[in-house]
Amino acid sequence: MEVAYVCEWEKRPKSNHCPSIPLVCAWSCRNLVAFTTDLKNEEDEKEVSHMVHIIDTEHPWDVYSIYSGHAEVISCLEWDQSGSRLLSADGDGQIKCWAMADHLVNSWETSLGSAVDGDPIVALSWLHNGVKLALHVEMSGSTNFGEKFSRVKFSPSLTLFGGKPMEGWLAVTVSGLVTVSLLKPNGQLLTASESLCRLRGRVALADIAFTGGGNIVVAATDGSSSSPVQFYKVCVSVVNEKCRIDTELLPSLFMRCTTDPVRRDKYPAVTHLKFLTRENSEQVLLCASSQTGSIVECWSLRKEGLPVNNIFQHRSPVVGEKQPMILKWRILSATNDLDRVSAVALPKLPISISNPDLKVASDTKFCPGLGLALAFHDGSIQILHRLSLHTMGVFYGSSSGSSQRPGEEPAIKRQRAGGHTVHFKALQFSWTSLALAGVDNHGKLHMIRVSPSMGQMLDMNTLLRHLLFLLEYCMVTGYDWWDVLLHVQPGMVHNLVEKLHEEYMRQNQALQQVLSTRIVAVKASLCKLSAATAARACDFHAKLLLIAISATLKSLLRPHVLNTPDKSPGDRLAEICAKNTDTDIDKVMINLKTEEFVLDGPPLQSLQQLIQWVGDFVLYLMANLPNQGSIVRPGFGFLRDGSSLGMLREMMVMIRIWGLLKPGCLPIYTATSDNQDSMSLLFRLLTKLWLCCKDGANIRLLHP
Repeated sequence: MEVAYVCEWEKRPKSNHCPSIPLVCAWSCRNLVAFTTDLKNEEDEKEVSHMVHIIDTEHPWDVYSIYSGHAEVISCLEWDQSGSRLLSADGDGQIKCWAMADHLVNSWETSLGSAVDGDPIVALSWLHNGVKLALHVEMSGSTNFGEKFSRVKFSPSLTLFGGKPMEGWLAVTVSGLVTVSLLKPNGQLLTASESLCRLRGRVALADIAFTGGGNIVVAATDGSSSSPVQFYKVCVSVVNEKCRIDTELLPSLFMRCTTDPVRRDKYPAVTHLKFLTRENSEQVLLCASSQTGSIVECWSLRKEGLPVNNIFQHRSPVVGEKQPMILKWRILSATNDLDRVSAVALPKLPISISNPDLKVASDTKFCPGLGLALAFHDGSIQILHRLSLHTMGVFYGSSSGSSQRPGEEPAIKRQRAGGHTVHFKALQFSWTSLALAGVDNHGKLHMIRVSPSMGQMLDMNTLLRHLLFLLEYCMVTGYDWWDVLLHVQPGMVHNLVEKLHEEYMRQNQALQQVLSTRIVAVKASLCKLSAATAARACDFHAKLLLIAISATLKSLLRPHVLNTPDKSPGDRLAEICAKNTDTDIDKVMINLKTEEFVLDGPPLQSLQQLIQWVGDFVLYLMANLPNQGSIVRPGFGFLRDGSSLGMLREMMVMIRIWGLLKPGCLPIYTATSDNQDSMSLLFRLLTKLWLCCKDGANIRLLHP
């Protein structure tokens, strides 16, 4: 493991911190990290404010802090699948739903919530929306994104009319109660609660997973390692406009350390209980601890044949009769005795764990998604294989609170400072498993970079292929790729951009259209990592703005007659401009149905700033032509980008037509003479440049 940087949030006085309060951390697919701290009032130390802090990992110095309004300690934080809403639950049974105000990451408000008064929440989750993607390492060399990242058949937890998933959340309380809140399309909230089983008991730890059939599985334990870990199936439905919950008891298990005579009483408490993935209810991770150490076990649910008594063995079998099968928990692996575990983080990358994929991952040293992280009370972190639990990597923390910097000797070799050891109380993997976010016992947030190969030596081509594979995954899913950029060196940028473009061009036309803006955004963020490609980053950002402006202007066009062909006015404009190579803007305009471009005066005048930007941008490109453009100056890429130049031609034709209706909306130029038509001149130059790019000719042949 490698340290990228450490972000320590210190906006509150250290004397106000309550180190005994448990901390919670959650990482969204947009790379927003939410964590909690608790502040004491200086005048009344009994009065505690429970805070939720949200940061963008790309700008960790900007922290947005929320006074949560929770009366008790916040025990759970959960992001929704889109990363735009956040659930918080506390020790009094209160659940609040936070959402962005006006889509701003630094502005959050709560308008929805539910409560189970006086019953602390121990587990919380959003209902599943039915979207599940599998990442196949075996197919990483394929040119088809559909083979690399396949959609897995998975049913939502609850569906509306037409199969649309219903939104809502599920929580488990300390008294063994499961409560469900459903968000109706009209904004109303349906809430219901039900006991997990007839004999309710204390639930100290719980976790929630989902099955492909739309059911929910809850794992629960009373906290004692000598007690069974219980599993329940939960079915949610809506009957007569009311939420209904049905529960069913599933096979349970006892931890193996309690049946081992050597360890029977060594680890009395279960401190961590987690399903390995939220879409797999058949694998669970358990951690039992004492005051000085811990042990971790991985269990799997399997179908086994039910043994038949000997007296039935010799009877004649019925044709087609199969041996009866039962579900039974079997231990997959277990660790040796470990130091005391303080936090557990599970990978979010949906890597396929089939034998071919695991073999390819082992051969190519592709480790993201294969390891889970354990944080210990001595401040260290270990990455263990998610199935075999063997050690893949180790990060040695520092007792002083600052992580190891490059060039320093490991903290394990340094003499530890006096006082309390700094350790992580909450730990979360990023969505590609290439970074860890941890909150320590002093309320500081740390960011740790995790190597894709867990520190193993890789040749440059293999490393580029791994990073390219993860960038493609982020591009297809829409997840943020900030954590992938942590591992990109400046010398890799050019190759990554070129290979990403090659893979994109191999996809079908429909997928290219869907990913057209995402790939530009990925290229822009890559090019910012190197000084040699900084100008290209400006070009890509300008292209994103150009695409947005073009879509805005074309969306204003409406067909003059309702019974028009399937093509919209914007599509017809693009088609005519692509076929008509005339350099005279007025001749191109004649071929259009100008009645489709008629807009009222006020909307046209409000677009003047966007229209001016388009005009200034074309003027800037034409001014760069005499010296053929400089590769270190922004705009160089546009001089050879036929699609972007064609887009500019289309917008100039639209602007020309609108100028006839409302001259005040036209871009303003300072001309050398009063009778010079600046738009016509710019369009003629732009068309000649576009023809050179379109035909593959040398730009040096361009003359006014």
